[in-house]
Amino acid sequence: MIIKTDGVVIREQTTGERDKLVTLLTRKLGVVRAFVNGVRSPKSRNSASTGLLCYSDFVIEQKKSGVYTVAEATAKEVFFSLREDIVSLSLAQYFAELAYELAVREEAADEFLSLFLNAVYFVAENKRDKALIKAAAELRFLSLAGYMPSIVGCARCGKFESDPMYFSPRSGKLYCNDCLPGEKTVTLPPGVVTAMRHICLSEPGKVFSFNLSKPSLLLLSDVSERYLKNITMRKYKTLDFYKSITE
Repeated sequence: MIIKTDGVVIREQTTGERDKLVTLLTRKLGVVRAFVNGVRSPKSRNSASTGLLCYSDFVIEQKKSGVYTVAEATAKEVFFSLREDIVSLSLAQYFAELAYELAVREEAADEFLSLFLNAVYFVAENKRDKALIKAAAELRFLSLAGYMPSIVGCARCGKFESDPMYFSPRSGKLYCNDCLPGEKTVTLPPGVVTAMRHICLSEPGKVFSFNLSKPSLLLLSDVSERYLKNITMRKYKTLDFYKSITE
């Protein structure tokens, strides 16, 4: 079976002298692993188009055994500017790790791919504050994967807003002034709560379209990261590296 789809390389691994195994986030197949035969040969046409973080049009063949191979790849965007800034590159690699962890497998993943590409584009072109991009990518990836935090109103009384509100990174629940729970919470000003709601509930093309002060952005980034780690119950090497060179 032949599948034609666009997608981005989120992982790569050498296999043998001339081949490699890539993990792709694709529009039609979600996350899928595929072999690229002969790609490490000097004569290979698919070398640049199957590199890490490269966005390409792929022709993928699924063999009877179920194994996928990349028959052809044509680069659409290689994000050259990422290679010029280690901070931007490390953040983009973190998004690749998030996509691997949270995106669907072998089914349509249009919103996951669009979110990833938008996040990497904003990082590569320095279009938004990196703390904003990071937080938005984390919360939206979680929401698409079925882990949207309960941030519409207070988890106990349903109150939409109080100043401040309180968020539990463990449960993902929001509380008002009158309903503080026994669990540990983070105090959030109204602007951060509004930003979280925007990220999780806005139309796909508007996820990154908001503004906050720098202190509020850092708070938002910290809260989203803590919630992500509690939900996925794992550490992210790419995130650890990104933080080691920015903090």
